[in-house]
Amino acid sequence: MRSLWSRRREGSSVRIAVVGGGPAGLMAAEAASQAGVQVDLYEAMPSVGRKFLVAGKGGLNLTHSEPLESFLVRYGSRGPQIETWIKAFGPDAIRGWAEGLGVPTFIGSSGRVFPKDMKAAPLLRRWLTRLKKQGVRFHVRHRWAGWDGYGALRFSTPQGERTVQAGAVVLALGGGSWPHLGSDAAWVSLFHEKGVEITPLRSANCGFDIAWSVHMRDRFSGHPVKSVAVLEPDRAGDVQRRRGEFVITRTGVEGGVIYAVAASLRDRIEKDGKTILYIDLAPDRDLARLVQDLSRPKGKRSIAGHLQRCAGITGVKSALLHEVVSKQDFSDPRKLAAAIKSLPLTLTAPRPLAEAISTAGGVSFDELDERLMVRKFPGVFCAGEMLDWEAPTGGYLLTACFAGGRAAGIGAANFLRQRTT
Repeated sequence: MRSLWSRRREGSSVRIAVVGGGPAGLMAAEAASQAGVQVDLYEAMPSVGRKFLVAGKGGLNLTHSEPLESFLVRYGSRGPQIETWIKAFGPDAIRGWAEGLGVPTFIGSSGRVFPKDMKAAPLLRRWLTRLKKQGVRFHVRHRWAGWDGYGALRFSTPQGERTVQAGAVVLALGGGSWPHLGSDAAWVSLFHEKGVEITPLRSANCGFDIAWSVHMRDRFSGHPVKSVAVLEPDRAGDVQRRRGEFVITRTGVEGGVIYAVAASLRDRIEKDGKTILYIDLAPDRDLARLVQDLSRPKGKRSIAGHLQRCAGITGVKSALLHEVVSKQDFSDPRKLAAAIKSLPLTLTAPRPLAEAISTAGGVSFDELDERLMVRKFPGVFCAGEMLDWEAPTGGYLLTACFAGGRAAGIGAANFLRQRTT
């Protein structure tokens, strides 16, 4: 690519091309345009920010308010790489950025940060208006198809193929989740052809398969399981409890508390072929109390009535117990209480990448310098989910996309400035 760069440099415009109109691409465009560079943004879909809008349907979770040290732990082994981005543009800066768009925010009871109106669309509209005022030019229905022989960007458009010369490029093409919204991972093969190392893409923040009985699948699919805790061993082997809720699906389970531990569950399944997820169905009652309550005489009450009266277990929680616990153990208060406090669910596979909320894997950080420039491609920067990192939901995904996009945009602007002075 070095020789291609030298050949295209003479005819390049003094501008930056951003490819991808998600949060990372939009933030890269904003950062570069604020540095005084002309920016053209190219998006494969008919409009930008589609996944951003869908993610905000239940309330746009912009970031999280927890202390930075705890915040960075959410990125696992990639914390050291992401730390620089977050320190430059972290949760407080994101709240200030939203305020600057006229979108006030608030901190919810969970520590998550939301716009006061909870909506994504008003923020996106204001953001796009500001970007256009800054001179960013938008080109939709432009699907990136790699480079031509002279290093120019190739795009497939409704009018046919188009080539674009740019002084620097930021690629923010997303991962492989929700391909119908534009993140179809078609860029992976293009990078492989150029010899760029790609960690295989995998599902992140995803549901998992469980071999439900026909009754469980047909009767309780779609039912939320609320006020529970999952029991998850950490790297030191200590068991951590995460409170939350999840949803029964026809194929297994999904939802907030499942997503929080999805990376660990997925990795264990890849290693062992399956794994066990332990659920505490009564997190506000200790084991001793449950044993005492369940030991009371049942009298004429049915098993369901006894569970409801003595343990507060009913509906879908009762169904989960019947799915796992033997009939004999239902008559043993100690074994039944133990099952309520640590119900084992056997997970056999993560849901496919197309169904996942986000993506693990992507462009290896070994291929990038500290500016997020691809070492093999001078002037080409990468940002967002196409890089090899992952994070749970809760504002961590969006924060890293914002912060990484900003870092790549600044890096591209500085690179272009150095090339033209």
